[in-house]
Amino acid sequence: MPDNSTSPAPDTTRDTRRPFVVVTGLSGAGRATALNVLDDLGYVAVDNVPLPLLDDLMRSTGGEAGEKARPLALGIDTRTFGFDARKLVTRIGELRNHPGLAARLLFLEADTETLQRRYTETRRPHPMAPDRPVVDSIIEERRQIGWMRESADVSIDTSSLSPHRLKQILTGHFGLGRAIGTRISVMSFSFRRGLPREADLVFDARFLKNPHYDPALKPLTGRDPAVAAFIATDPDYHPFVDRLKGLIGPLLPRFDAEGKSYLTIAIGCTGGKHRSVALAEELADWLRSTGRSVTLSHRDVGAAGEAGGAG
Repeated sequence: MPDNSTSPAPDTTRDTRRPFVVVTGLSGAGRATALNVLDDLGYVAVDNVPLPLLDDLMRSTGGEAGEKARPLALGIDTRTFGFDARKLVTRIGELRNHPGLAARLLFLEADTETLQRRYTETRRPHPMAPDRPVVDSIIEERRQIGWMRESADVSIDTSSLSPHRLKQILTGHFGLGRAIGTRISVMSFSFRRGLPREADLVFDARFLKNPHYDPALKPLTGRDPAVAAFIATDPDYHPFVDRLKGLIGPLLPRFDAEGKSYLTIAIGCTGGKHRSVALAEELADWLRSTGRSVTLSHRDVGAAGEAGGAG
């Protein structure tokens, strides 16, 4: 049997530096939503501040003498007066070396079709070129600033994310409070609806015995005990779970040591309703038993029936 043990989440020392997040990226990718989430988390969130005013903003939100400075989140993108992507990246690099700051750059993006749909729904002009077709503006903006993704500490593709899911991810990366090691998100999904773009590790459960073809189990989900018990009768189920734990367990202390704040583990099956759900539930329970901070979500459970896919 493989060694499935893993160290509990480390009791690390609280970081006393001031958290500082700069939110940028493609227009329509969710900057305003991200700033609202950061505001809810306790940051002073300010949008559309020109880069030359950054130092003044940091001083003015630093608190009175003897008070601890509030965490700061700043939105800067191509709408901002005098925006210069290279100057912004350079300035963030300087701030990362500031001994009193925990400065990070968050880059938000989405695919062209999604961005075009969002602009069509809101009927707002694209800031890059209001007098041109939206798709042309999106392509031009991506050409000009898409490279910033490589300089970001966190990059998130919001194409398929609900506001709730985006909030979960941002909380994992930027939540305040005592450091507890790498926060983990476990999710199930349907391969028919595409890979989750936010996933760090993806596993395929489609080889397991499928409850979809049992009339009594088909309407249920992997959260139902009868479905979980059925899947567990597959002779390969428990060996696979053991190997999965044996793979993930030793990685977590290494992620902690590297300072990785958030890890998303995604498990997929055909319809995202039965096998992936049951496996995600078991994996999340195991990770919690080791002392990890874990969120669990089932992306396609509600849509599995609509897709007509086997679970």
